[in-house]
Amino acid sequence: MLEKGLARTQTRSMTVNSIPILKLQPQHRDAPETELRQQLAAMFRLAVWNDWHEAVANHFSVAVSDDGKQFLINPKWKHFSRIRASDLVLLDADDPDTMSRADAPDPTAWAIHGRLHASNPAARCVLHVHSPYATALACLADPSLKPIDQNTARFFNRVAIDFEFGGMADNECETAHIAATLGAKNVLIMANHGVLVTGATVHEAFDRLYHLERSCKTLVLAYSTGQKLNMLSDDIAEKTAQQWEQYAESSSAHFAEMRAMLDVKEPDYRD
Repeated sequence: MLEKGLARTQTRSMTVNSIPILKLQPQHRDAPETELRQQLAAMFRLAVWNDWHEAVANHFSVAVSDDGKQFLINPKWKHFSRIRASDLVLLDADDPDTMSRADAPDPTAWAIHGRLHASNPAARCVLHVHSPYATALACLADPSLKPIDQNTARFFNRVAIDFEFGGMADNECETAHIAATLGAKNVLIMANHGVLVTGATVHEAFDRLYHLERSCKTLVLAYSTGQKLNMLSDDIAEKTAQQWEQYAESSSAHFAEMRAMLDVKEPDYRD
């Protein structure tokens, strides 16, 4: 359990003239570790709510140091629905003895997240899942996310695709390839595997993954009709993607609203 005396920044509902007003919790990259633990713990619970989890596999992480090399990650093989803030393991990407620790993470978690946090300090939060629709799209010969509506257009020319599945990413060669393929982008579709999403904050990464999975669902459902896709023009798709970028503050409100629901239904995530 986290010490009760630690300062907590919580999402609370205040009432003014009987109208509930949501107070947003801090989401900036310099949030203290306690708050980052609670944000990431909330992310695991929300992944279960949205059916993005898979058994006791997959992993999320968030950087706590300025250089990104110290980061929090889920413990080995614990179901997302049971993860609390105090369960998260603090790792250092430069520590060669990490996998010898008693609380060593899953090998693929260390390989992927350790590599990304070491090489890409801008990727403060890293989410890797095998969510149903994104994984289905990743298994097609053409896994590109076609712009056919407002959500899919959000990712126009903003997604990297790794076509070279080499088995479980538990070795330096494979994870170096993943990091290089992602580059400066925030979304990686991993062919025959799943997806990886990054963000400057937990709330940004959550909102990006949420809309990515919805976009993949829309595209997979459209493909399932057997009819020709009605593609947006490149100009309209790019315009829409830029409009999404100007609408970025909504991601903070989205995550805060979801945490407010968690606070009612599963408040133990904060412990």
